[in-house]
Amino acid sequence: MRTTAFPQRSILQLPHRFFTVCLTMLSLWIPQGLTADADRGQTLTQTCIACHGADGNSIAGSFPSIAGQNERYLLKQLREIKSGARAALLMVGQLDSMSDQDLADMAAYYASQTASGGGAAKADLVEVGETIYRAGIARKGIAACSSCHGPDGSGNDSAIFPALSGQWPEYTTAQLKAFRSEARANDGDAKMMRSIALDMSDKEMEAVASFLYGLR
Repeated sequence: MRTTAFPQRSILQLPHRFFTVCLTMLSLWIPQGLTADADRGQTLTQTCIACHGADGNSIAGSFPSIAGQNERYLLKQLREIKSGARAALLMVGQLDSMSDQDLADMAAYYASQTASGGGAAKADLVEVGETIYRAGIARKGIAACSSCHGPDGSGNDSAIFPALSGQWPEYTTAQLKAFRSEARANDGDAKMMRSIALDMSDKEMEAVASFLYGLR
């Protein structure tokens, strides 16, 4: 895949509102620590295999690949799906009997697995997708995705920002659209992802999702 260099703005060069949102989200998203057992977590994931695969690498774009995902982010999502803070129709009831320790162990297991690495980005979407990811959309005031998710898409575990590289483009696009419509609203009171997705077109979402699928 062709790689193009784009100017990367530092966090201090981002709009003041974006910087404030980042700090607010960090203060809201830090989960309480638990000592997690990945081996025990594996034993709790048997009902997850049908959608997420035996090791967290799903076989269809309808379901996210969660192998190698950041542990703190996984735990946050599991907690919020269980509580209903994040709507996830296909997960309804799946976590009801799970304790917080169970969720922590499952998150540790999936985080310890190796992601399969995605596939090839669509050639006609690479340039637009890479521009959005690395430089944002200046005319809309949208900051670079890489500011939070990293140049290589590996995210930031301490800040609870997810890894995005190699994720199914169908899933990434669906989540961006969910944030845009506010069907998904678990990005905190600051509404970071809802604010970003609000001004993105379907084509821009498709392009950045395709680029991320091919990002290594």
